[in-house]
Amino acid sequence: MIAEREPVTEGGRTGERDHEEFAREIALRLLESRARSRAELATAMERKGVPSPVAERVLDRLEEVGLINDADFAGMWVRGQQRRMTSTRAMRRELRAKGVDAEIIDEAMPEASADYDAALALARKKMRTMGSLEPHVRYRRLAGALARRGFAPGLCHAVVKEVTGAATEGEAEAGGEDW
Repeated sequence: MIAEREPVTEGGRTGERDHEEFAREIALRLLESRARSRAELATAMERKGVPSPVAERVLDRLEEVGLINDADFAGMWVRGQQRRMTSTRAMRRELRAKGVDAEIIDEAMPEASADYDAALALARKKMRTMGSLEPHVRYRRLAGALARRGFAPGLCHAVVKEVTGAATEGEAEAGGEDW
């Protein structure tokens, strides 16, 4: 970990240039590990005592050179969350918490059917490991897994009903017990 340092003072006063250098170091250190929103970087600078006008200048410059772009950040973040099969509702909430503007969030969000597709994929994946469970336990666990990923209750119910119904039909065709 890089040691934290305070801006250098000259004659008891901290120079404006030193604040900018310090703010730039904070931003670049955070951007090394992953992309971040402008608001996340501003918050980090504020916590370290960087004056707001200095932080704004540094953030503006980082935006100019393309190191900060909230639209790219939101799009990249949403694609990562889709791989984790997270609901759009949960993605919106997390992007708002990261300080991304509502218009940018709207542009980054997938179409409405993506929630259903993601919930269905997750339920099918989880279902593979639940073959030996009682039907009511299987239902509860699947619904809980979907709810923890932020899917709406109605969507959870519909998807679990579809997946467990398909499993029941498959068991009946294979000569298994009907539950």
